[in-house]
Amino acid sequence: MFLKNRFIFISDFLKMKNSERSNHSGSVSEFVLLGFPGPWETQIFLFSFFSGTYILTLIGNLSIICAVNLDQKLHTPMYIFLANFSFLEICYVTSTVPNMLANFFSENKIISFTGCFLQFYFFFSMGTTETCFLSAMAYDRYLAICQPLHYPTVMTLLKCKKMVACCWVCGFSSYLLPVYLISQLPFCDHNTIDHFICDPGPLIGLSCVPAPATEIIFSVFNSVLIFSTFLFTTSSYTLVIRIVLKIPSAEGRRKAFSTCGSHLAVVSLFYGSIMVMYVSPTSGNPAGIQKIVTLFYSVLTPLFNPLIYSLRNKEMKASLKKVFGSMKFGQHV
Repeated sequence: MFLKNRFIFISDFLKMKNSERSNHSGSVSEFVLLGFPGPWETQIFLFSFFSGTYILTLIGNLSIICAVNLDQKLHTPMYIFLANFSFLEICYVTSTVPNMLANFFSENKIISFTGCFLQFYFFFSMGTTETCFLSAMAYDRYLAICQPLHYPTVMTLLKCKKMVACCWVCGFSSYLLPVYLISQLPFCDHNTIDHFICDPGPLIGLSCVPAPATEIIFSVFNSVLIFSTFLFTTSSYTLVIRIVLKIPSAEGRRKAFSTCGSHLAVVSLFYGSIMVMYVSPTSGNPAGIQKIVTLFYSVLTPLFNPLIYSLRNKEMKASLKKVFGSMKFGQHV
């Protein structure tokens, strides 16, 4: 209900802004996403590649969701976080990839003003939600490894569900101000975005007048958001590693490192790419670099996540085998 009301609010607001702009000569009511210009053969190759990546991402993350829902053994806080994280990844890629795929065969590559800022809002809201989930999952691993005796009483299923809800609410509340500020910029007749999504950097660059204040506010906002969650996550894992190193058993150390290794891999992939893009002022990144880095964290990372979690987790692999085994049995029957 919260997300539905938030969607209606943003949609109505942007429609109002679109109507206001249409009453002013020279104001744009739509944008052109250049995407990946090139010969027809290149367009077909990229379409095939990203279509395959998108399908594999959906299959991988849906498999994790099904495994967690169908296997009673996985009804624990760690896997509840993971199932929500996988659902988030599905929403994340769906906010950009289908439109990108459609533009490969589109002559005009047009997206409306409202559609552009809705994509901006949902894409960055889900990115923010991902940072919240990575922090929550790091805290869960800290409690499980550093305070194992207190873990069952501290991290109850009720508290886990409250943390999940908090991640979604915080993620979808954070980017209201940046969306509002950038939507207020005068774009005049400049409506061509050299990107495959409505990214704030190119949008700010299209403004008729310099907007250093908006760019600095956006950069500071991103820096605070990224570094606060990154420091919390890395601090949690630092404490975990300190405890793991004190475990006398080599098998115990190996198991603990294996559990946290997948989380650290996801954190490194995600934060490494978004820091390149959004910690420094957005105008400093060339268009080609923006596209490549955005592709990495918005399209490829959601594909890697289910592979990392399933390949490094014995319980998840066993559950996935059980799920796929039952599906094959059902088909034979």
